[in-house]
Amino acid sequence: MEKTNGQIRIGFYICHCGTNIASSVDVQKVTDFAATLPNVVVAKHYKYMCSDPGQDMIINDIKEQNLNRVVVAACSPFLHERTFRNATFQGGLNQFYFQMVNTREQNAWVHLDPLASTDKAIDLVRAAVQRVASHKPLEQKKVPIHPDVLVIGGGIAGIHAALTLGNAGKKVYLVEKEPTIGGHMAMFDKTFPTLDCAACILTPKMSAVKNHPNIKLCTYSEVEKIDGYVGNFKVTIKHKPRFIIDDLCVGCMDCVEACVYKEARFPDEFNQGLSRRKPVYMPFPQATPQLVLIDPETCIWFKSGKCKKTCVDACERKAVDLEQQARVEEVEVGSIVVATGFQPFDSKKISYYGYGNYPNVYTSLEVERLINASGPTQGVVVLRDGSHPKTIGIVHCVGSRDKNTNSWCSRVCCLYSVKLAHLLKEHTGAEIYNFYIDMRTPGKSMEEFYNRIAEEGMKFIRGRVADIYPDMSDPDHKKLIMKAEDTLIQEIIKVPVDMVVLSVGLEPRHDAQQVRRMLNISCSTEGFYIERHPKLAPVSTFTDGIFLAGCCQGPKDIPDTVAQAGAAAAEVLALIDRGFIELEPNTAFITEEECSGCKSCIHLCPYTAISFLEEKKKAFINEALCKGCGTCVAACPSGSIKQNLFDDEEIYSEIDGILNFDHISRELSYV
Repeated sequence: MEKTNGQIRIGFYICHCGTNIASSVDVQKVTDFAATLPNVVVAKHYKYMCSDPGQDMIINDIKEQNLNRVVVAACSPFLHERTFRNATFQGGLNQFYFQMVNTREQNAWVHLDPLASTDKAIDLVRAAVQRVASHKPLEQKKVPIHPDVLVIGGGIAGIHAALTLGNAGKKVYLVEKEPTIGGHMAMFDKTFPTLDCAACILTPKMSAVKNHPNIKLCTYSEVEKIDGYVGNFKVTIKHKPRFIIDDLCVGCMDCVEACVYKEARFPDEFNQGLSRRKPVYMPFPQATPQLVLIDPETCIWFKSGKCKKTCVDACERKAVDLEQQARVEEVEVGSIVVATGFQPFDSKKISYYGYGNYPNVYTSLEVERLINASGPTQGVVVLRDGSHPKTIGIVHCVGSRDKNTNSWCSRVCCLYSVKLAHLLKEHTGAEIYNFYIDMRTPGKSMEEFYNRIAEEGMKFIRGRVADIYPDMSDPDHKKLIMKAEDTLIQEIIKVPVDMVVLSVGLEPRHDAQQVRRMLNISCSTEGFYIERHPKLAPVSTFTDGIFLAGCCQGPKDIPDTVAQAGAAAAEVLALIDRGFIELEPNTAFITEEECSGCKSCIHLCPYTAISFLEEKKKAFINEALCKGCGTCVAACPSGSIKQNLFDDEEIYSEIDGILNFDHISRELSYV
């Protein structure tokens, strides 16, 4: 139903939004004004237009008043444009015969003067009413969804998302750049607040991923390229050479024993450099998959070609292949879960804490390995100088809540610091000092956990550590002085300790920008990936079909990470099971007869939606990739590119509605 008796019949509705709009905008005056505009046959206001009664009002008026256009003045179209489009459709109209006016974020919330706010609302309403008369009956196109899924990152977030999807019967490609899955959680000893063994929780899930019939595990691999669009992504995966044939290796470690290096000489990355490994090694005992690999940076054969290759001879299964090359694989998926995780803050950036200069200054992740039974010292806390600490200082918020490093709260530092205090006391019996800014313990059972640990005799000092330096009064020069201001007693204190633990914060990964560009998603100013909406779409991105899980979206603990991974998997399942996605029709299109084939639009498109048809010498826009940003429309020198919902007639009508008004009559209306 476009017209009734050849006439445009518009229904106008303005929302009070409680008091969000009504406190600054005179909704009655705006309603009365709208009723005088050409083609407006219904003008109403209601307290909550987005509620069921508000939507029913629109639906009933369309049917009873023979409306063929609808304008709603309410909050952001980002929040409720879809809501009111649906109401328009339920009334029997094409949903794109609707226009929305933002009278909250762009008006009521930015004006202190009610007269000015009402004035602006009237202008916006008049523009929308004039514009909606030019709207056309557009149709949404459907894109089929490929049922396979790509999960990038094999930490606890990627593992949980992959298992959820695999258990639902979906084929999953889990790509992890490290030789084993597990991420940072695999390095932990215990997890707060229950002090469960991290390996006991994680290892069964790692094994479940490896043995799952619906999950293809791609470790020591990277996603190099992603083409396509929601439902039809083409992914290029590079499998780096392990120099071990996966199908033949059984993890017997004979090649490791046979290596010409009789002693381990090279820093072990998994143990944070606190132990040594050989060029051929297993990342850690519970590594999944249970495959060794050879490091070409340290192996004599790759450096000089003069190695006796004893590792090759030692393998009865002939699994060692020193000629192995990188392998590229292309797969097709319909949706992607990004679970690339975080990186710990580099403590060397805060030079006055002495990390890297004083041997007894450790990061929290190094301590996790020290106290772990499978760590470099089998759980015995032995310092680099060979001594056992009797006093330990823990510095909270290193690289967090600091405008000189990172301003955000990393959310986990307070609680894992308390956990480490408990574990260090349990392992050493040492006196523990916690230097904190504010103790933050959100979440279920977290406050109870903190109180329980505090009662174990820990010393908590509220103050930021300003300096750490050697204690010159110590004859062995092993002790360190921690200087801080105790803000509760307002005094500068100096605490001598044997060991310093820096509780480092969580940062975006160093390659986050590279991955962002490949996926065509956005990052916040901090560098974490941005979700579509912080409350209503916390795992979706602005690129359809790509979802976020875990610390790549922002700092969070393990329970929140697992919950978000499950939510991302649920969004993917909803997308797959629906079978298709409806595309917004506000896409650009090219009038071929007017296109000169200059190609100026192709490289301007941020979504790579434009290609060049060599046979026609014309540009072509893929509607499934186009997001309606309008860049190409504005840049086209021939004017051959148009955009649905933003064609010239609609834009000029809206501009005319803003400008064409008798200001004198408006001023008189306020008298």
